[in-house]
Amino acid sequence: MGPLKQKAKINVDLGEAYGNWVCGPDEELLPMIDEANVACGFHASDPVIMMQTVSACKASNVDIGAHPGLPDLQGFGRREMKLTPEELTAMTVYQVGALQGFLACENVPLHHVKPHGVLYGMMCRDYEVAKAVMLGIPKGIPVYGLSGTNMEKAALDLKIPFIAELYVDVKYNSDGMLVIDRKKKPWKTEDITKKVTQQLEESSVETVDGGTHDLNLKDYQTSICCHSDSPGCVEIVTAARKVVDQFNKKHFPD
Repeated sequence: MGPLKQKAKINVDLGEAYGNWVCGPDEELLPMIDEANVACGFHASDPVIMMQTVSACKASNVDIGAHPGLPDLQGFGRREMKLTPEELTAMTVYQVGALQGFLACENVPLHHVKPHGVLYGMMCRDYEVAKAVMLGIPKGIPVYGLSGTNMEKAALDLKIPFIAELYVDVKYNSDGMLVIDRKKKPWKTEDITKKVTQQLEESSVETVDGGTHDLNLKDYQTSICCHSDSPGCVEIVTAARKVVDQFNKKHFPD
């Protein structure tokens, strides 16, 4: 295994508010992250929230990606649904296109696409779902996904640039799949520090049964995901940022 072969970055899901309802301290998180996955209206967000989030990301020099999810506002995109391949492709085009409209207003490029919630898990398990969603991604735009799963396979088959994700505030099953919680649970700062260090330095992660899973990162560019709706998310990202900065300075000094 060994350490990552490229610099590590941090991405966070942002813009997941809706109307008067706030979800996550986006403004506090922006100075600490490299990339934002902006909700596109299906699992969270609305046009005004999207516009404000894009503007805030631009002001903070944070790269912006689309964060399409299943059409499930009440379930926050974390309840599985059965859709046809055509529906999966169309909803991806629809959501990414909506964000691209706001990006165009700010003259900012689309950096990546990262599927949200249970859709991400469905893509990991089901090649046809992964392929259908990725057919909705604009040509040349990278997709964020879990290495060693059908997300990676579909991206390679469709010649879509693939960026491997690591997860700070999500647990891993023994097979390397993510444990998707409907509602995020709190984490201890020391556990975050330990987990991120293991992921970066050993390219592995502790699983829920106490085992160790090889993250299969190969030579991919990597990005570490934190969630803005996790309890104590500011402390989580702060701890992750410290470990990432130390790792990058140690292995990739300027």
